[in-house]
Amino acid sequence: MIEATRPRLAILSYSNGKFDARTRRVAQSAGAAGFDVVAYARWEPGLPLEETIDGLRIVRAPIVVRMAIPGLRRSGRREIARLRAAAAAAVAATAAPAGAPASAVSVAGANARRRSTTLPTGGRTRPLSVRLRELRDDPVGYGRHVATRIVRLPYRALRGVVGPFVLFPLRPMAWAAALEDVTEPADLWHGMWAGSLPALERLRRRHGGRTVYDSRDVYLHARVFDRMRPAMRSRFVRLEQRWARAADLVVTVNDAYADILAPLLGIGRPLVVRNCPDPYDPPGTRPDRIRELVGIPPETAVVLYQGGLMTERGVEQGMEAILEVPGAHYVVMGYGSQRAAFIELAGQSRFRGRVSVIDAVPPEELLAWTASADVMLMAIQPTTLNHRFTTPQKLWEAIATGIPVVASDLPGMAEVVREVGCGTLCDPTNPASIAAAIRELLALSADARAEMRTRTLAAAHDRYNWRVQADVLLAGYAGLVGERGTP
Repeated sequence: MIEATRPRLAILSYSNGKFDARTRRVAQSAGAAGFDVVAYARWEPGLPLEETIDGLRIVRAPIVVRMAIPGLRRSGRREIARLRAAAAAAVAATAAPAGAPASAVSVAGANARRRSTTLPTGGRTRPLSVRLRELRDDPVGYGRHVATRIVRLPYRALRGVVGPFVLFPLRPMAWAAALEDVTEPADLWHGMWAGSLPALERLRRRHGGRTVYDSRDVYLHARVFDRMRPAMRSRFVRLEQRWARAADLVVTVNDAYADILAPLLGIGRPLVVRNCPDPYDPPGTRPDRIRELVGIPPETAVVLYQGGLMTERGVEQGMEAILEVPGAHYVVMGYGSQRAAFIELAGQSRFRGRVSVIDAVPPEELLAWTASADVMLMAIQPTTLNHRFTTPQKLWEAIATGIPVVASDLPGMAEVVREVGCGTLCDPTNPASIAAAIRELLALSADARAEMRTRTLAAAHDRYNWRVQADVLLAGYAGLVGERGTP
């Protein structure tokens, strides 16, 4: 009797893989269901090219934009080779035996880094880490630099299209090309975010298998894309349409997104798999990690923002609002392109002692930190269609831990908050409205807070947890690979 082969699942996480909780949950559930799982992510300076986190093997490939441009791929591959050599040298230096000569290790590492982290720029050299930050923090500015070097057109003629074009599809296409050198065949490819779409197509063509596009937002109605003129944005939408229609299954994170994406992409209604955390049973004694880390007195209420540190998430509005909430401290926990700016802002004299910015924590520890707060704040701004209908992961994390929320009165979040009865809504653009909502929750009696907590935890255990959502996803997988993992 021939033993059945375990189906292989490859998750393409268009992130660095460190804090992508959904990828971790998908991997754990698929592994328990009989899949062999590997995740592919984006390499960034300071990260290993390959590591295992919580049992999940993560393989990273760097993004070198030249890989997406015909005629420049050869130099792009040379640059990738240099980056890989530098990353390997850094790992070797870290793991060097205690008795090894320090000078030999440091000089070799320095030489490798010097060769591999600079690029020619018109007679000057700029560290690659600087250029990566430019691309992440100012894609339009970086796009101008790339465009004027490659196509030699004036920036004014390219304003408004070059930056978005670098974000999508140029960088995703470059990542897809780099992945070809490190991926192994799989029965199922699960791509996270629109940035994974070129890789889904390319890797299926190379290795076979079936593909799942996990559209975790309405990407081309988010941030810079939502502010483009419709005629220009439609060109980007057509690319996403073509790639999404080629996928065997499209998944998204809430019903509103599913209703938007179906006509936008010209596909059947996506499968809804909410981005809820694993079932969580709060300990008898509530954790107090935030107060212990920041040094907040027991009588001071902790108002927490957790997640991406970037513009339009309401972080700044929360800082202004906390000044109108006596006896409360605003804690901003996360990572992202604006982290340094928020640290600088929190250092201003008027916020001193009222606002703290702390590091992000690993996904497996996050709920214990969430449970340490008194209120979760998510004042996401109504700046894009994507934001208006979002149900951010932090909402489900607050529900999982029974922490009351102050959320934007926007369709995506408001519907859940009203249904569960887990908090109150605010005008996210108005710090006074945010402050009033926080004060309302903090003023609740002990009995009212206990009742809200009981109601919230019941919703988490009943339907808003990953165990329930994983069953939906695995049923979708089964329709693609069958019981034996053969497409």
